[in-house]
Amino acid sequence: MEYAFGTMKGLLSAIVLLAAMLATGAVYAADTPANALLVLAKRDGMLLIVDPSNLKVIARIPVGNDPHEVIASTDGKTAYASNYGGGAYNMLAVVDLVAQKALPAVDLGALRGPHGLVFAGGKAWFTAEAAKAIGRYDPATKSVDWILGTGQNRTHMIYVSPDMKLIVTANVNSGTVSIIEKAAGGGPGPGGPMGVSGGDWNETVVRVGNGSEGFDVSPDGKEIWVANAADGTVSIIDAAGKQVTQTLAAGVSGANRLKFTLDGKLVFISSLRGSDVTVIDSATRKTIKKIAVGHGAAGILMQPDGARVFVACSPDGYVAVIDLHSMEVVGRIEAGQDPDGLAWAELR
Repeated sequence: MEYAFGTMKGLLSAIVLLAAMLATGAVYAADTPANALLVLAKRDGMLLIVDPSNLKVIARIPVGNDPHEVIASTDGKTAYASNYGGGAYNMLAVVDLVAQKALPAVDLGALRGPHGLVFAGGKAWFTAEAAKAIGRYDPATKSVDWILGTGQNRTHMIYVSPDMKLIVTANVNSGTVSIIEKAAGGGPGPGGPMGVSGGDWNETVVRVGNGSEGFDVSPDGKEIWVANAADGTVSIIDAAGKQVTQTLAAGVSGANRLKFTLDGKLVFISSLRGSDVTVIDSATRKTIKKIAVGHGAAGILMQPDGARVFVACSPDGYVAVIDLHSMEVVGRIEAGQDPDGLAWAELR
């Protein structure tokens, strides 16, 4: 009887310990792989580290309130998530991907509503919707070292070129895209006191469609494709001419994200209002397939080797895995409540 009681007591203690670890997000089953998929579960407030070889979640780390987008540093050791809240929050969550633990968050002060994220030049670039601005966080100095206003409503998603001389943002409620270019001879260059962000920047605001949210720059840099959620259309901008050259009646009402495949041949568009991901041939501008993924979809991420695409199916609580050769769903990752932002971390 004493043995049975002792065994039961030990079991209860183990259950209590496991529950405590789950509550703090401290449970993990394996080391972070050299190539890892990152998934944000918005309503859970968690960052999931997934092993893409077997589609298993190996760690869940708390990242604060309403995390929407996530990126990884170039060395794959650190992740940043934007705590959005439609402008209610002003934090960037920070995660040590190797130790699989949360680090102190970044307080952005008046830059409320951080959303879109890009990691370039060793720094995290972000949009701040409520401030109608974009900013840049320097991990070395632990400070926001650059801010630029867009003057547009709901500056939501962001692209930064590798040389950091071109920035593109989508401004949802204004129905516009901002093309922001570093002015030639406009101030200190990379060696100057303000770095590459010093001096003047020129902004060209391009009117696209209503609800311009998901967008991507073609791999060759020649075009910017924008999904207009309210209109269900896709606007194609000539990057050099900075004007819309074509509007596609793509039928993508409620469009959330738009992404090119790595070879630039296909464009994937997710929608929170439909069950399909729309696939468009970028050369012919024609829809070639609609892939059923669930009851709505948000984040899209291309695998770096071009073999698969991951799609966050927010209402269904999973990430759909699509084979880019067969163009079929080949797997699912159970991702908790309301998965959205996706990123790839390559440990170097």
